Amino acid sequence: MRKQYAVFGLGSFGRSVALTLESLGCDVVAVDKSYEKVQEISDSVTYALRADVSDPDALLSLGGRNLDGAVVAVSDSLEASIIATITAKEIGIPYVLVKARDELQGTVLEKVGADSVVYPERDMGSRVAKNLVSATFADWIELSSEYSLAETAIPEKWVGQSLAELRVRERYGINVVGVMQHGEVNVNIDPCQPLTEECIIIVIASNAVLSHFLMKNK
Repeated sequence: MRKQYAVFGLGSFGRSVALTLESLGCDVVAVDKSYEKVQEISDSVTYALRADVSDPDALLSLGGRNLDGAVVAVSDSLEASIIATITAKEIGIPYVLVKARDELQGTVLEKVGADSVVYPERDMGSRVAKNLVSATFADWIELSSEYSLAETAIPEKWVGQSLAELRVRERYGINVVGVMQHGEVNVNIDPCQPLTEECIIIVIASNAVLSHFLMKNK
């Protein structure tokens, strides 16, 4: 059975979430008070509805008890976020993820029932900054406050050597979880296979170790 989600608010974040959920095979109900935004997405999701998410009656009409989760993406209005969050929980939606602008707003939303709070502007800003200062990392994704996953081209001195020879974990403190070549990712790595110049490795390590690795191998 296809999972069903509602997305309240169709700004750039909400629209992206709705389209991604739909592409993953979920049924998506997209809701916004803007007629234009609803029209723009109507052909790409299961159902698009023009409604004011700060109106509890409008949310009640969705039949929320059939939904597996909801995303509240209206952080420009704390009042609307609070009402949408409270109503979503009251009508029985089991998991409600809410977008917040800052920590204060996030704390308030957690107190009124949000199961999870995300800070896309803050998190994206952090990610962009890390990528800007790094000529080495192609991408850096925080897994927690202490650990991250990163994609990086191999240092020039690694070319022709295998992971077993390099002893990456012992010498650098990073775990190689995948190797990418010619656009294909291999997670079943042969530790004895020599690395080629075009190899991109996917690694997991503490943020401090990754930063040190970055500076050393620029």
